[in-house]
Amino acid sequence: MSQIAFWVCATGAVVTGIAVFRVSSMARATFALLLSFVFSAVTVLLVQLTYLGVLVILMMIMEMVVMVVFMIMYMMNPAGLMPMTMVHNRKGALAISFGVFAALTAGALLVPWPRSASPVPPRPTKTLGEALMGPDMLVMIVVGMGLFATMVSTVVLATHRGRYDRFGDDLQRRRPIDPLPGVRR
Repeated sequence: MSQIAFWVCATGAVVTGIAVFRVSSMARATFALLLSFVFSAVTVLLVQLTYLGVLVILMMIMEMVVMVVFMIMYMMNPAGLMPMTMVHNRKGALAISFGVFAALTAGALLVPWPRSASPVPPRPTKTLGEALMGPDMLVMIVVGMGLFATMVSTVVLATHRGRYDRFGDDLQRRRPIDPLPGVRR
């Protein structure tokens, strides 16, 4: 079962990674990249590195939320939904990509992997988490929740009106009441 889950996640990571460069908007590319990272993190969870897998998922979700927030706030087109291309200098990018892939594959297959003489700790994930965070884990959790609340508040405050303002509390109004009459979208 775990092999099937691995191959589903590996295929999903590659497909959504390719989608980052194939979709026609920044917002769609952001969510495709998020899915690619989540698929990759699930493969980390499959090798029972729970702390690292969950950490990667949470970090990538927060990173992509920050990107979307900035797209909503600062981009000229709404949330980066206008058509665009993510690739410049296609031939050069393809040559570099294939070269890096070939070098990494050769390194992974041809280099002799070292063997550790020390025993594996009984709970390697917990040991790694304590080594990385130490006593600051609670602080980081609180800071993370504070950052997330700040981002959500920023988006809420940036949108000065919503569908309830235009179509009424029950959304039954046939014609919206727009603050700028005569402007049709």
